[in-house]
Amino acid sequence: MSTIKQVQVTFDCAEPERLARFWCEVLGYVVPPPPEGFATWDEYKGSQSPEERDSWFACIDPSGAGPRLYFQRVPEGKAAKNRVHLDVRVGTGLVGEERLAALEAECARLVPLGAVHVQTLYDGDDACIPMQDPNTRDYQFCAA
Repeated sequence: MSTIKQVQVTFDCAEPERLARFWCEVLGYVVPPPPEGFATWDEYKGSQSPEERDSWFACIDPSGAGPRLYFQRVPEGKAAKNRVHLDVRVGTGLVGEERLAALEAECARLVPLGAVHVQTLYDGDDACIPMQDPNTRDYQFCAA
């Protein structure tokens, strides 16, 4: 039996490219090269039917260490709380006020990108800032 070495995280959303580009900024990911045979993503999109165009987009970790993120357009809106979300790990190893300061700085960086600050959770030792992404607020993530 083989061992799985790679995973891809797939998101259902309304605007795949917008959400992928947001996560590129959050995580330092990049947009991969366009499919073989196309010089640019615009050229690739121009080759697709109107129904296919803008139906998906992806981003990758340039170091190859993190999973590929794949965003696919779906017609239905979000109906309930997500069962999976991404935790952006910030201030790892820090505690107390230092951790809170690191999280608040990351929150301040992400809000201009379109993230929404939901709340700040802080108990004196540990902290977390749940946030929502800019694409119709489909995904909650936590700067933790």
